[in-house]
Amino acid sequence: MSLEYDHPINVVWNKRDLLLYAVGIGAQKTDFPFVYGTAYLDKKFSAFPTYPVVLPLKLDNTDVSNFRDLVKGRGEAVPGLPVFNPDRVVHGSQFIEIIKPLPLVSGSGWTLQKRLVGIHENRSGIIVDQETVLVNGTGDAYARMFSSSFNVGAKSYERSFSKSIASAPVAKAVPKDRKPTFVFTQTISQEQAILYRLSGDYNPLHIEPAIGMAAGFGGPILHGLASYGFVARGILTAIGSNDPNALKAFGVRFTSPVKLGDKLETSVWEVDNAPNSGITELTFVTKNLSSGKLSLGAGIAYVKKTERSKL
Repeated sequence: MSLEYDHPINVVWNKRDLLLYAVGIGAQKTDFPFVYGTAYLDKKFSAFPTYPVVLPLKLDNTDVSNFRDLVKGRGEAVPGLPVFNPDRVVHGSQFIEIIKPLPLVSGSGWTLQKRLVGIHENRSGIIVDQETVLVNGTGDAYARMFSSSFNVGAKSYERSFSKSIASAPVAKAVPKDRKPTFVFTQTISQEQAILYRLSGDYNPLHIEPAIGMAAGFGGPILHGLASYGFVARGILTAIGSNDPNALKAFGVRFTSPVKLGDKLETSVWEVDNAPNSGITELTFVTKNLSSGKLSLGAGIAYVKKTERSKL
């Protein structure tokens, strides 16, 4: 089985998309770099650094899209893989490396260059790892992303199998000999999934109570990438003083769902510093105080610390 394939996909965005994303990840009224839409005082309007993670579902759509149509048949792209059931796909992990700040409006020619970089099959299903690079019309890379999806119950080889040709950086273990360097809490509103879906992920699991009930969640749950953005925003606020250029990379493993109304607590440890760069490596975990479970594990971030940061 070949693990590499080219699959360029057209994508577009504008200032309104960037504003919607900021609101979708819980931006506050004081987050002027991401919510004002133009320069305010000394704050220049910018895309929140993790915005590219929404583009694989938003694509070049400027209106509401059909989630099932978008994901239907994606398994057909690789010989040997079955067609995955969109109702049984779970987002396993997400990582982004920010290479260059995004322009506020994409214009034409922007694409996602994708390749399959890992396949892992066990008795429970198939995990698929993808690398996606966001490039402009002249081929300049702006972001590199790694994501994994767990396809529950899917079978291909009918035996354990694992192969990988590339992967995201792995988070350092949580230090057991010291307390977190910083801790912050965030509360998810009952309407947060309604807001986040406007960035392009219209999976009905996040809005239709009956689907959430059938899936065993008791109702709609928050998008994994919304909680991902919530925590990225919290870390950037605490450590990078909300500087849009301070977040260099961010990744997590999704470990349990977040329900609407839940309260999250993120514990952050400073684990390494790159000499002369000002960039700090962080390890973090996010606990769902409402369920008592970890919602985000194996968290890793590279942030350029500022003089005003809380760490």
